[in-house]
Amino acid sequence: MGMSMNSIPPSPNSARIMIYCVGLRPLMNHRKIKKLLVANRGEIALRVLRSAKEMGIQTVAVYSEADRHALHVRFADESICIGPPPSAESYLRREKIIAAAKATGADAIHPGYGFLSENEDFAQEVIDAGLLFIGPPPEAIRIMGNKIAAKNAAAKFKVPLVPGTSEPITDIPEAKKLAKQIGYPVLIKASAGGGGKGMRVVNRDEEFEEQMERAVSEATSAFGDGSVFIEKYVTQPRHIEFQILGDQHGNIVHLFERECSIQRRHQKVIEEAPSSILTPELRTQMGEAAVNAARSCGYFNAGTVEFILDEKMNFYFLEMNTRLQVEHPVTEQITGLDLVRLQIQIAEGEKLPFAQTDLHINGHAIEVRVYAEDPANNFLPDIGTLKTYRRPQGHGIRVDDGFEEGMAISFFYDPMIAKMICHAGSREAAIEKTIRAINDYQITGVETTLGFCRFVMEHPAFRSGKFDTKFVEQHFKPEFLKSAANDGDQELVAAALAATAFAERTTAGTLNEVSSTRSKWKQNRIK
Repeated sequence: MGMSMNSIPPSPNSARIMIYCVGLRPLMNHRKIKKLLVANRGEIALRVLRSAKEMGIQTVAVYSEADRHALHVRFADESICIGPPPSAESYLRREKIIAAAKATGADAIHPGYGFLSENEDFAQEVIDAGLLFIGPPPEAIRIMGNKIAAKNAAAKFKVPLVPGTSEPITDIPEAKKLAKQIGYPVLIKASAGGGGKGMRVVNRDEEFEEQMERAVSEATSAFGDGSVFIEKYVTQPRHIEFQILGDQHGNIVHLFERECSIQRRHQKVIEEAPSSILTPELRTQMGEAAVNAARSCGYFNAGTVEFILDEKMNFYFLEMNTRLQVEHPVTEQITGLDLVRLQIQIAEGEKLPFAQTDLHINGHAIEVRVYAEDPANNFLPDIGTLKTYRRPQGHGIRVDDGFEEGMAISFFYDPMIAKMICHAGSREAAIEKTIRAINDYQITGVETTLGFCRFVMEHPAFRSGKFDTKFVEQHFKPEFLKSAANDGDQELVAAALAATAFAERTTAGTLNEVSSTRSKWKQNRIK
């Protein structure tokens, strides 16, 4: 039955508001969560819902009209529609999500990643509504959401920074003078946002003015904030990030590092844990710096501190992601921990159940992101229907996804189909297992990044560990995939064609079956 915004009853928990003390230290909240709403979609929504159910917590899914038949909607105990397909009218509508929580009697909200996960206003509004926010305090989100504020906070705790400015730059002549002092090449970088937007590399003084104007324009368009800062450009950077966990009692630990240097358009495609390049001594130093970065903003819950590592093994603070990361499963595989369960326990006021000395690295894990993108066409999205969808199986193989055969990849959202994680006793064994799993992963109907990921796994630079964030531009050419396809196993090609024919015959029946069982799911709609 539909429900309007005006008819939504008040939350039974509306009087329970988490109060913050001076200095970002919260008063302890020892309330057990009974019902959790997940303010997200796809594989991360399913990931959170599964851990919540294992903890005996009732679950609520929100969905847009485009996601009416999505797996996370079917998996949750309850589901509630929050608007039309565009995320600006559904998953980004803070008031609708909070209203959905009140309507269903949820007492906590988990934001997942993306969407509202790093929105300080949303976090505060959740708290003000008497609900638990499964994440860090709003002030920590605010500080770390601005790159300049984050650098200033980290500097106070002696976290190494890339040489550069600590304040926004607007005056071009003054900026050019600073660039000369830092030394070319320099990086002009948007203060707000990420994903490579508002980022320009400048190699010479005569290029500076044009590149700065472009960076400011792009940052303004993408984030509504044109402020930029300048820092030394590291020419052979490795992207190393540390997973941290902090409770509300002042305890903070790191869960070791993830290597995220294989990227396209400044966005990650392959991650692994641990890094192949870190020594035990450097791992300790970077881990301590990550913990200090978290302390610098009064952080608790799960977060990730990102560093740049140069060719001389110097590391510098890049930014902090105040949420659960896409690539968190590789950390789970090498530590044996459930990060979502720990997030929930921390939000409930529990202490961390371990100290830093209790944590150890077990084996090696690699994650490949399976995007509906065409690597042979500059990784452009390739939207369509999954005519064939067969997941790889076997010991040490994990697939986090939100799709089934016959489902469509919507152009409204990120084109990631799945994350495939392979865990083994060594890096070499994990690489071989990943190659086997890629070969076993059958997807037709859309182009995917699986072929590119196999190319990376087989490349000498990756296998040797001698690579950086420029791997794609230095080593990858689209024709490599085409030639590999031409030389492929004919039996695999025939099997794929047969699977496609079978999928086309059964897709209609599958969708009809979904429709017939839909009435069994409890649905509400917020208009």
